Formats: sequence, C-alpha cells, structure tokens
Amino acid sequence: MMKYINSKIPFIALVAVLILGSCKNEVVIKDNPVLEYVAKVKQEYAPDKRVALFNIESKATDKQYVLTGESNLPKAVNELKTKLNDAKIEYIDSIQLLPTAEFKNSNWAIVKISVANLRSKAGHSQELATQATLGTPVKVFKSDGDWYLIQTPDNYLAWVDKGGIEILKNDDLKTWKTAKKIIYTDITGFSYTSTTRQETVSDLVAGSILELVADEGSFYQVKYPDGRLAFVKKEEAQTYNSWLAALNPTEESLVATSKQLMGLPYLWGGTSSKGVDCSGFTKTIYFLNGMVLPRDASQQVHAGAIIDKDKDFSKLAVGDLLFFGRQATDSTKQRVVHVGMWIGNNQFIHSSGRVHISSMDKEAINFDEFNLNRYLQSNRMLHQNTEAILKLKKAKLFMD
Repeated sequence: MMKYINSKIPFIALVAVLILGSCKNEVVIKDNPVLEYVAKVKQEYAPDKRVALFNIESKATDKQYVLTGESNLPKAVNELKTKLNDAKIEYIDSIQLLPTAEFKNSNWAIVKISVANLRSKAGHSQELATQATLGTPVKVFKSDGDWYLIQTPDNYLAWVDKGGIEILKNDDLKTWKTAKKIIYTDITGFSYTSTTRQETVSDLVAGSILELVADEGSFYQVKYPDGRLAFVKKEEAQTYNSWLAALNPTEESLVATSKQLMGLPYLWGGTSSKGVDCSGFTKTIYFLNGMVLPRDASQQVHAGAIIDKDKDFSKLAVGDLLFFGRQATDSTKQRVVHVGMWIGNNQFIHSSGRVHISSMDKEAINFDEFNLNRYLQSNRMLHQNTEAILKLKKAKLFMD
C-alpha cells in the first residue's frame, strides 16, 4: 500500500492526519467546567467515601458533556443536574443510580451468620473493612458475581459474599421487623439442633439477633434469616424487647462490657467478639449498651462532645473516648489513627495487639508513653443527643 502515498506528504504528518480524522468525534475539551460542579456536590453530599457513594465522572467531547459513574445519593445527583442546568451546560446523563434494577423492588438483606466479614472490594483476598453480626439489616445496592455492595446501619459501605446475607423479597423486611426476637448476650456461644444440645447449628457472638419462635423451658427456639431453626440457652440470651426496655447505659455498664472483652485479639476490620480493631472495640462496647457509633476512629472523633484537648485527664469521665494520632500542622490535617475508652484512675482500655488496659500515669507499671505522646483529644459519647450516634431505643433497627 505504501506505493500509493504521495511522496510530498511526510509519512509522520500523514499518520497524524489519519489519527485526528478518525477521532474527530473524540476530541477532548481541555477545560471541563462540569468537573468543578461534580467536586462541589461531592464535597457537600459525600465528603466521606466510606459512607456515601458519589463516583461521578465527566467526559467532554465535541462540546458535549457525558456524565457517567454511579451514586446511591439521588438527592446529590439531582443537585448536580440542577447546578448544570442553572449554568446552561448541556450534558448527557449516563449516571447509574443505586440500587441497580436487580434490587429496585427490595434492596434489603439480613446477616445470616454469626459474623459477616465485609471487604473493601469484592473478593475474599481484599481488605477486611468491617464486620456485621447476625441479624443486622443491611441495604443492598448492586452485585458482582457472588458479591454484594451493602450499607450497614452506621452507613458504612462494603462488599459481602452471598454466604453472609439473606436477601429479602418485597415486604419481607416488614415481616422480619415485626417478628419477636432474642438477643444473644454472652460473649460467644452456640445454637443447637435440640434442647439436648446434640449438634450445633452455628456459633453466636454478643449482639446476635434471631427471631423468636417458641419458649422451650430453659431454651428459646429461634429462626435464622435463611429459615434454619435452632435452640439457644435462655441463660445466654434475652428477649430483645426486655433487653431494650432495660437498657440504661451508665459509666459502670460501659466498663463492665469492656472488661468482658479483655484479651480479645486485635483484628484489622474486626467489630465483634471474634476480634476487634481499636474503633471496632469501642463500637462493640457501645453497641452492647444500646448505641451505634460511627465505624472508624477518624469518624468517631466527630461524634459526641469534645471534653479535652490538653491532656487534662481530670476532665474525663468513665466511658469517654480518647483519640490518638498526628496533630494538625500548617500544611496537614489532624490524622486520627487510634482510639480507646477511659475507665478512670488514669487508665484507658483499648485494642492494640489485644484488648488491654494502659495508664497515663508515668509512675504506673502499664504507663503508655507512646499513646500519651500522640494524644489528640477526648470525646464524650454517653448521653449525647447527636445524629452521629444511633440509639437503638429510638432507631427501631431490629424491631418496629
């Protein structure tokens, strides 16, 4: 074919002409004003990608702007469109609003195993982001093979495999929420196939929620979200309504709960009595006292009321959370990397290697110089009225 090329046209120039000619509908506009609006809306509605999904992109070709990506925030997407319309910017809307069509009629599921491991991405080899315990209702947004993108009651977004949840149909959530339930209150245990405890159905962890089928002497007969029947010893559980009615979280109850978890191994992403990271530990303490805290330490630091920032530990009350990390500078933001709970007598309990007690007293045998040096602030969570702390008595998370 080369013999037909006009020798007066340099080969490289000809190639350039051919490429540009074939891509004339793909000419990218350097200045894309849509991106500025996307950034503004994202900052307003989804500044924390752990709890809000707003992954919107804009491709500009031939003065046309195509919006692509996905979001679980219809209000934010509508806000973006309103801003673009007001600015008289023409665009093609190709945004995928979640949940996908697969879950339009019902996008709820219930955790059906003692502890579901939730990953940062779809796949068992991906980072363990958090956990959800048996009976936790979660929103389902989309699927990827045998994996589902879900959102937990504290709004955390993560992926779970099909073995961890039972996807509900249509009005099944309403039926499930109106059913009587029990809550498992021992730290760990089992459910059984019969009252003679011949075989186990599964393990249980503190905070597991199961439907109550019948009262069988010293056992509760219960039903799992996937329909399995089992028996749980009454001495290890309570009816959910009686547990909820008796809830009166105090400084003493927080300490008692925390010490029940002493020695528990550190587990990155862990939020159950099988293993906890630092914020998973404080989250578990408060959950077993009827309060749902934000998932991560860097989120918990924005909940509650700030009590101290000057290492004046005399201001602290039992149950206050202590945050550690790197102080803000002129060029960097504060970075929270660790959290523990104050238990009085200059001591705090935390998960680091294992759950244990450390002291801020320089003369104490368990003095924690490392964490004292990186102390940032302490916040009070108990008896605080804030949207950041979900109270089970009001939230009706497990029962209507």
